[in-house]
Amino acid sequence: MGKHVVCSVDDLPIGSMNSFKAGAIRVVVYHLDKGFFATQALCTHTLGPLARGEIVEGCQVQCPLHRARFDIATGAVVRWASFPPGIQLLNVVRGAKTLRTFPVAIRNGKVEVTA
Repeated sequence: MGKHVVCSVDDLPIGSMNSFKAGAIRVVVYHLDKGFFATQALCTHTLGPLARGEIVEGCQVQCPLHRARFDIATGAVVRWASFPPGIQLLNVVRGAKTLRTFPVAIRNGKVEVTA
């Protein structure tokens, strides 16, 4: 694991997120009211791109494919895939799995992810 500068603090206004490369790993960095956070870039359900999803309820990311929701700070599953109707059949095979999270630090106006 190493420390990687991924963007400037000014690149991500509060309430936004974006995908970045942190060394060999792609992460999504989120700027919430509580600070900056980083998770793996792909949903643990069917590998949907979380950066194309949305931040909901101020602290959760919702996958754009099947609407699985995760706590951004901890990676915990808040709601497993629920869309479209019938996706629950796949959920038997693809059980709920938390997102990997990464430490984030702010240094000299830059966002640094340890990955």
